[in-house]
Amino acid sequence: MKRSELREQVFKLLFRVEFNTPEEMSEQKDLFIATSDVEISDKDAAYVKERYEQIAAKIPEIDALINAETKGWDTERIGKVELAILRLAVYEIKFDEQVPTGVAINEAVELSKKFGQDGASSFVNGVLAKFA
Repeated sequence: MKRSELREQVFKLLFRVEFNTPEEMSEQKDLFIATSDVEISDKDAAYVKERYEQIAAKIPEIDALINAETKGWDTERIGKVELAILRLAVYEIKFDEQVPTGVAINEAVELSKKFGQDGASSFVNGVLAKFA
């Protein structure tokens, strides 16, 4: 898979955090890979799971960063799709030196166009611009 396709799979798995307990997410990772709408190789599945774990471990820190930049829009108010996209992008911007900030923002905007509500891409772009 291309990086953007892998990023989309990580986003979809990360989205499940809002609907499952941390204990359930272990099973959810395996269920996600087994029921994916696209074929995921063992190598790519390992990458998606590892990337998810890296982001999930930092969710409290990532949410604090988001809350600091979104006046009046804390993580409790942000739509779940947009929140998962923001968490992924903020992780890439703040904690992954392999992903350039511009790429992280662009990929997040594209994900929000594909999966978010109307206006989600503008919202995501505006929030992430504060991290650039």
